[in-house]
Amino acid sequence: MTVPNIPVTPGANQIRTVERRSNMVFEKNVDIPLADGGLCRCNVYRPLEDGRYPVIMTMGPYGKDVPYAQFHVKSFAEIPDEQKGDLSAWETPHPDYWVSQGYVVVRVDERGVGSSPGFLDTMSASTSSDFAECVEWAADQEWSTGKIGLLGISYYGGTQWRVAARKPKGLTCIIPWEGMTDYYRDRVRQGGIFSNQFVQFWFNNQVGPMQYGNAEKTIRRWGPKAPTGEPVGPDCIEGTIPREQLLELRRDQTIDNREHRYLDEPYHSSRVYNLGDIEVPVLSVANLGGNTLHLRGNVMGYLEAGTKNKWLWFISGRHDLPFYLPHYVELQKSFLDAWLKDEDSRGWTKGPNVDIPAVNVLVRKGNPGFNSNEAEATFSNRPEQSWPIERTSYEKFHLHPDLSMHRDEPAKESNTLKLAALGKTDPLQFKVKVDKDTEIAGHPLANLVVGVEERADGTAPTDLDLFVTLRHFDAEGKEIFYTGTAGDPVPLVKGWLRASMRKVDESSPRHRHYLPHRNYLSTDVSMLQPNTPYELQVEIWPTCVVVEAGSSIVFEVATGDTQGCGIFLHHEPTDRSEEVFDGTNVLYFGAEHQNYLQLPIV
Repeated sequence: MTVPNIPVTPGANQIRTVERRSNMVFEKNVDIPLADGGLCRCNVYRPLEDGRYPVIMTMGPYGKDVPYAQFHVKSFAEIPDEQKGDLSAWETPHPDYWVSQGYVVVRVDERGVGSSPGFLDTMSASTSSDFAECVEWAADQEWSTGKIGLLGISYYGGTQWRVAARKPKGLTCIIPWEGMTDYYRDRVRQGGIFSNQFVQFWFNNQVGPMQYGNAEKTIRRWGPKAPTGEPVGPDCIEGTIPREQLLELRRDQTIDNREHRYLDEPYHSSRVYNLGDIEVPVLSVANLGGNTLHLRGNVMGYLEAGTKNKWLWFISGRHDLPFYLPHYVELQKSFLDAWLKDEDSRGWTKGPNVDIPAVNVLVRKGNPGFNSNEAEATFSNRPEQSWPIERTSYEKFHLHPDLSMHRDEPAKESNTLKLAALGKTDPLQFKVKVDKDTEIAGHPLANLVVGVEERADGTAPTDLDLFVTLRHFDAEGKEIFYTGTAGDPVPLVKGWLRASMRKVDESSPRHRHYLPHRNYLSTDVSMLQPNTPYELQVEIWPTCVVVEAGSSIVFEVATGDTQGCGIFLHHEPTDRSEEVFDGTNVLYFGAEHQNYLQLPIV
């Protein structure tokens, strides 16, 4: 869909400008014509010397011309000098650096955002199709060798999986850096529960204001209470669009994800793709502190990508900073050089587990603190041949009504523990102390037997939500926190499940004994009857940690969000209504009701 009443001629480069700088040629607002008659506009940053160069691309909804220095002032200040400048943009490769290394950088505004007219529908099949066309366009340009690599953080990582599955001509390799793979399971409905707070913040602060034609297009600085930035000018290059028309020219994720709950609805099913279709080399970089958004996706992307050339690299640190640190830039460069330039200094082209192990595990040990490069530097890297690690032993720690956990000792006597629904009481915390250094690396799993009580008025809740957390305490009883997405203190890892969506599809090739697969279909929904126990397997996201002798693991069971969520909260009232959920949730113990935490011990 094109913007009404605004003349747009795809391919005419009506507003293209060219600036010859001391270190590059900067082409702004270059048209990329699309097959349906629409267009995306991009910036092209290329070396001064004419010739053909490999290309690094991003496409996203945040506005290709929004200065990083204004978008997130504090973050920008902390980036190494060689990785920032006036052309820097949030979560994308720095053009000055990569051009100096012999690459062309192409930064695209997706349709309906920034300088690209049309209908805004982030993370949709149509957006992925547009991106594939943009990749093929870049491969055919006179300044391109025809080899395209993708590199970027978060949204600019998540889009890489989707477009790689479409196999566009010219796409040669991808580096999804903290990039989710599964729109539904990773991002918007974790365990079937709507992660509304982040979706609202993200769409209203980073995407909506950048919509093409918005007369009030301004920079929304990072942070829930951050002030609005200065206007991004010009407001719209070819004119502005009235607000009522803007609303018709977009899909609003805050509305769509509230209204659409299941994967068999057209909205969600249209966003599903097959990771097995990915054939290009993949370096998937997973941040262990991102335990509320991208972490699961990077691991699942590695596990399920169809290519034989794939690597999984675990890191820690704040969401925005590691990407630009020298040793990680060198990692990116070595991978891109190998596949795009045939300059292989490390041995990537030999495949996994020849010169470079398939998996790089980050060994997190001790309590160095959080949100500092010094803290992250205390963790060590260890090469592994596979994920999960082959020598993993899956051990069950059984929960007992006295809030203890015992390895291979199920609770025998019948008993119950109760929690108010909707997070209205403190969580239950089950604890086990280890007597020797114990490494947990892989996918934990919880098995809980739960139910709902009849209310005093004779009615009853028909559903319950489980929020589980693994916490790490040192020998002195002090909790060890890790660096979260925004530099906030986070626990080891979390998991979620809506009881009515408990059905597991063991016939799916995606099902694993440590990782239950759910289809999240409307036909799978099964509401609860009062005073009845139900056995639920709760997927917990992957993690890596060494628990030192004398330290403890605490397994927390709650009915609402607990510490460590940041802005990734699940409290939308229509999704978690009083009518459906309010009341008393019951955890059942006894010989027939086994509650346990299964840990991957290495």
